[in-house]
Amino acid sequence: MGEHRHRGRSHAVPVLVIGMGRFGTATALQLASQGREVMGVERDHTLVQKLAGQLTHVVQAEATDIDALRQLGAAEFTQAVVGVGTSIESSVLITANLVDLGVGRIWAKAI
Repeated sequence: MGEHRHRGRSHAVPVLVIGMGRFGTATALQLASQGREVMGVERDHTLVQKLAGQLTHVVQAEATDIDALRQLGAAEFTQAVVGVGTSIESSVLITANLVDLGVGRIWAKAI
């Protein structure tokens, strides 16, 4: 089946959510409640543990590192949300990494 099963059914497409602060967590949980497959990425181990079991996957990683994103399989995602609000530099770098990895649709939190 592979990629073909997602065509024309954007509601079924898995979403990558980076940054599990208030905004990222609320977004990820809302998507999960709609039956979406969600991978959350957060550098804070405490937040990762808090969300384990609530999302399809939640992993500890530094998303400003493109190699870390590559290892997580971020290039396989067609949709991503960047919920990093603490640092505009980090948000821009993460977004640029996702563009470089070929993620087609990216929503980034504006401060």
